[in-house]
Parts: sequence; structure tokens; C-alpha cells
Amino acid sequence: MLGTRRSATGDLVTREAVIAGGARTPRGKGSPRGKLHGHTPIQLVGHVLGALQTRGLEPQYVGDVILGCATQVDEQGGNIARTAALMAGWPVGVPGLTINRFCASGLEAIKLAASRVIAGDCDIIVAGGVESVSRVATFADKPPLYCDPAIAAQVGSVHMGVAADLVASVERFTRDELDDYADMTRTKARMAQAAGAFAHSIVALPGLAHDELLDGAPQRAALTELPPLFGDRAEDLAIVRERYPQVTVRALHTKGNSPQLADAAAAVVVVEEAAAVRAGLTPRARVLASASCAVDPVVMLTAGELAVHRALARAGLSPNQVDVYSFAEAFSALCLRFMRTFDVGHERFNPNGGTMALGHAYGATGANLVLDVVDELHRRNARYGVAAVSGAAGLGAAIVVERIA
Repeated sequence: MLGTRRSATGDLVTREAVIAGGARTPRGKGSPRGKLHGHTPIQLVGHVLGALQTRGLEPQYVGDVILGCATQVDEQGGNIARTAALMAGWPVGVPGLTINRFCASGLEAIKLAASRVIAGDCDIIVAGGVESVSRVATFADKPPLYCDPAIAAQVGSVHMGVAADLVASVERFTRDELDDYADMTRTKARMAQAAGAFAHSIVALPGLAHDELLDGAPQRAALTELPPLFGDRAEDLAIVRERYPQVTVRALHTKGNSPQLADAAAAVVVVEEAAAVRAGLTPRARVLASASCAVDPVVMLTAGELAVHRALARAGLSPNQVDVYSFAEAFSALCLRFMRTFDVGHERFNPNGGTMALGHAYGATGANLVLDVVDELHRRNARYGVAAVSGAAGLGAAIVVERIA
């Protein structure tokens, strides 16, 4: 992703956006019993902003703070990015922007930051996201797309789990295959946690120093016993039958092979490469390309896959050139389809586990994925990585990065 502009002397200046570090909270269970429930969303963001300062970022040089957040109401309302920056003691001249592309919000924040850096609008932007599901419940903002049956029927919007069951049925995945994937991602996450794979980015909070959802996570045998979650959603299934009458939807997704809701905040520093040196920051990865897209909201969760196709084409890369894929695990069926579409095995696909194992904090997930992929590229001494999300309403986003040695 290169941008050019004219300098004051009329010369053409080429700009690149790089990622110069980041930080994240542990992911807590998205429940009043979770260990981050006592921390407000503003406190979660403030903890991350403080960690970035400890790691060398000087707030007075930050041109903006962009955060993704899917449920912008109550404690997450009123442009939480601006409020959190002020509460963190950052200069009043640092603006704040909060955006919503559902589950892709945090990734979209980073993409927007990179585009603005390349365009010359800012030299340094902090971008990421936050979600406290335990304090601000899903659909607390009463979105018409999901809370008004007439609107849902008109536009063809269904619950994400029903869309996942639709994809599983179309692709002919079995319940055993879905559960096998769920078990594999948890196994990889446990191994990664034990090996310290998350130590570079995670910043402990009082009472929690690791991703809580791995504690007591089900073993493979227990997954088999879990009942399907979405087979009784009659209104959603009626919409599916109207759009796809040739498909018999099987209820296959359970609590065990679906994303686990979490509380978390995460952010990365997106900076113009030359400005990083001036600010004393160390570039870790270069943003090569990105894409956002949308698909039929009934199918919904295939949009991230399409975004990867488009982003790789813009980067001039083929799928087999990518060393690490970090893909939001929006239900097992979507992961199995992604792996088959791009012919990628477990060694390159979410090698440290994903949101099914570690937790899905809607607005923060995209930033967590970017941190994971950049860290893994450095551990492997590898070159190219992709982070991607399929979100609600048929939205998707992807970003391609290249490790800077």
C-alpha cells in the first residue's frame, strides 16, 4: 500500500504505513463471572494506551485514536475512543474516532489508520478496538437489523449461528468435522500459551494475566455431548428457506464449536515509516494491501474469505505465498471452508488458536488478529501474513502485512 503526495517544494513523496508495535489486554470471559467484568470498557482501553506509552509511544505525536466497537451504547457509547484517550491523560489535542463494522470493526480501524497515514493525513495513529460483552450486552443498542423482525425479513438478515449452520449444510461438513476443528484450535491455543507465544503483546490486568477462556475449556469428548444452539430459530430459518429452498439446514453448531464471547481491548501503532524512526519506534510489519466487502446477509459469514481474495490480489500475492493466516473463528464451518478454499493447513492457519479458543471481543478481535499475525511472523522469521474477519450482516475485511526484519 503505497501513497504519493506533493511536498511543500513540489516533490513527489512516497509514503508507506507500518505497524510499530501494539498491546492487548487478556481476553476475559464475556460474563458477569468473568475476571474482567469489574473493568469498564474505558478502563480496558486506558490500560492498553498506557502500555503503548510504556513501550515508547509519546502521545503528543499521535494524530488520532481510532477504535472499533460493535455495541456503541451505555458504557461504550458517546465515542469511547475520545473519552478513553482523555481519561488516559493523553493531550486534549489527540482526537478520537469510534467506528462500527460489527465483528470486523477493529480490523477496519487499522485499515482506516493505514489509509490515512499513506494519504498524509497523519503520521501516527493508534488503532484497534474494545468490547465488554459482560457489561454491554450483545444487541443492547437494539439494532433494527436483528431486533425488528420486519426489517430482518425484508433485507434477509439472520442470526450468525443460523448462517453458520447454512454454510455447514451447503458445504456438507459433518458435526464431527466441526468438533474436530474446535478441539484442534483449543489444542493449539493451549500449546501457544504454555510456550509464551502471547507474551509480547499481552499486558496483564489486576486479577487476570492470560486469556481466561482457555481455563476449563471442553476436551474433545465433551464437545460431542453439547446440543445444537440454533435449530429452533424459526423466523431465521424461514428466511433461509425462502432464499435457499434447495438447502436443508442442519443444526450443527454448538457452544463448543462457536466463537466464545469475551471482554478485551487491543491496539496497534500505525505510523508512516520515516516518522517511526523520528519518533523512536521500531517498525515490525508493513501494510501491503487491504480490502472490505459484503455478501448476502443470509450467507453472511463468507465475506472475510472474499476480502482475503481481494486483498491478496491487490498485494500481488497468491494464497500459497502467505506464511500465516489469522482468521476470526466465526464458527467451525467458516474455518473449514476457508482452509479448503485457500488450500491452507493447520500449520499456517491460526497456528496459535483463534477466537473459538481464546475469545471473541467483537470490536477488539481485528486488532488481536493483527497482533497475533505480526508476532507469529517474527517468531517464524517469515514474510507475509493475513488477518481477516467475517462479520455480521455479510460484512468482511482483510489486511495483508509483510514482516520488517
